[in-house]
Amino acid sequence: MFAVLKTGGKQYKVTSGDVIKVEKLAANQGETVQFNDILLIQGKKISVGSPLIMDAAVQAEVVAQIRGEKVINFVKRRRKHSSQRTKGHRQYLTVLRVTNILESGAAKSGIASAQHGAGFVTTVSGRDNKAVAKKPSAVAKKPAAVAKKPAAAKKPAAVAKKPAAAKKPAAVAKKPAAVAKKPAAAKKPAAVAKKPAAAKKPAAVAKKPAAAAKKPTTAK
Repeated sequence: MFAVLKTGGKQYKVTSGDVIKVEKLAANQGETVQFNDILLIQGKKISVGSPLIMDAAVQAEVVAQIRGEKVINFVKRRRKHSSQRTKGHRQYLTVLRVTNILESGAAKSGIASAQHGAGFVTTVSGRDNKAVAKKPSAVAKKPAAVAKKPAAAKKPAAVAKKPAAAKKPAAVAKKPAAVAKKPAAAKKPAAVAKKPAAAKKPAAVAKKPAAAAKKPTTAK
């Protein structure tokens, strides 16, 4: 019986007991993880997914977290530049030992679903479970400190305030307005009409006629 599973963008053909190296999984050594992306299972009959087989799984135990062989990347630019660069890379890998192949019942197995490099699910609820649990903390939390003292009983409410004193009656009504002002005195009648202007004196007597014409001068 074998199965074809998918993880880390690759496909692996496995049987029970196989040891494989896959892209790094967020799981500790000795833990068991479950792969729910199953493409094909061959047992008594062949089951092919479209694209995945529902409720099927492959369970595996984490053997170790390792790094792959170093890959050298050498870059040299074209002539007349003499530029060279060498870089190395070692991929992170997880070593697994396949323990079981399930044709059905994966949702009820209770084993964490493997998540590629992003933690793993603590409870399995089928292949559509997208919840990702946080990594378990390395050191157990310290026990809680000594229980806090019980809160002191609250003081009784202060004595009720005295009732507010009754407001004083409104001040005595204002005095009535002052006695009405005396009526304004009647205006005096207009002054007696002015006397008619005296008639102007007649113009002066006409001027006397000019003196008699001068006597004509006698001939010499």
